[in-house]
Amino acid sequence: MQRLCLLHFLKLHRIWTLRQGRALSSAVPAVYDVVISGGGMVGSAMACALGSDPNLRHKKILLLEAGHRKAFDCLPEIFSNRVSSITPGSAALLASFGAWDLILAMRFKPFKRMQVWDACSDALITFDKDAMEDMGYIVENDVIISALTQQLDSLSKRVEVLYRSRVLDYKWPPPYNNGEASPWVEIELSDGQKLHTRLLIGADGHNSMVRSSAGMQTVQWGYNHVAIVATLHLSEATDNNVSWQRFLPSGPIALLPLSDTCSSLVWSTSPEHASQLVNMDEESFVDTVNSAFWSNENHSEFITSAGSLLHSALSFFTPSGTSARQLPPSVARVEKNSRAAFPLGLRHATEYIRHRVALIGDAAHRVHPLAGQGVNMGFGDVASLTHHLSTAAFNGSDLGKYVFELQQ
Repeated sequence: MQRLCLLHFLKLHRIWTLRQGRALSSAVPAVYDVVISGGGMVGSAMACALGSDPNLRHKKILLLEAGHRKAFDCLPEIFSNRVSSITPGSAALLASFGAWDLILAMRFKPFKRMQVWDACSDALITFDKDAMEDMGYIVENDVIISALTQQLDSLSKRVEVLYRSRVLDYKWPPPYNNGEASPWVEIELSDGQKLHTRLLIGADGHNSMVRSSAGMQTVQWGYNHVAIVATLHLSEATDNNVSWQRFLPSGPIALLPLSDTCSSLVWSTSPEHASQLVNMDEESFVDTVNSAFWSNENHSEFITSAGSLLHSALSFFTPSGTSARQLPPSVARVEKNSRAAFPLGLRHATEYIRHRVALIGDAAHRVHPLAGQGVNMGFGDVASLTHHLSTAAFNGSDLGKYVFELQQ
């Protein structure tokens, strides 16, 4: 009888101990060295870069993404209407942690030349690289995300990813621990989970919750313009290795190569005109796009004459040179359901770093897609911040404190 009572006591004690242990583990938030909020192109690239850096191999890194996991099991036949112009520098960054090879294995289109010209005059400028070099690459955003997701899968031992995770609140530490508050940033998720991190990186877009919660101010400007995007099919197959951009009175229009037979349209225009473009029938839309690139109806003799005089004056001080104008390929049809409209704006944070927080990508600087530099600037943030965090880890420094000290 005594033996049975003893066994029963030991069993109850074991159950109580397990419950207490679980309660204790759930009550103590997990502490990470770096948490990245936002798993878009820039945030995912940041996670890959940190997870691949040898100096950060012992650091605990977490990526929070509100959406679901995005990776292609099978590449869609139809091109996406959201694309990015990737510079060689950005391609080198993606290659440094293995994502660029995955992009090359999926789909991309290099371009060798860029032509920019004016609809109201003969003003023209072209950009060329050496015959064997690519000037840049047009890649669908979904392809970039898929490549980064696959790379994160391969880094699962170095980088933890929480998909479908929604942040409710951030609590910020004082610049220097006063012994009363936590020295780390506290993150509260919608499922009740609480996390602590030595450094929080905000990669959560131009409406960044990280930035607003930290009280980091912005300068912003509304362009009163909307970007119309669409996937276009060309009238005939060509090498299609030129990126075209024309300045119209209503705003710039760009034709970016996707393949020998398809291109991507980005047309910045007024909200009223954008509404017309989205709602007009396919034939009228195609005619309007072709006219925007080919028509001379906006040509002004006065502006042309003034431009010629200026060119003549400048020729005394600069080497003479002319650019041969080429005509872009004509468009035959628009991919069904590919037309979409996106508002444009500028928003720039007055500071990128504070104690235990850093902003990257659109959270730090939202810009006009005029030259396609938005995501490339974000990848530049990734390269710069990774360099500094790698240096801090190599020196044994506190990552969150080191980043803050960079601005001192």
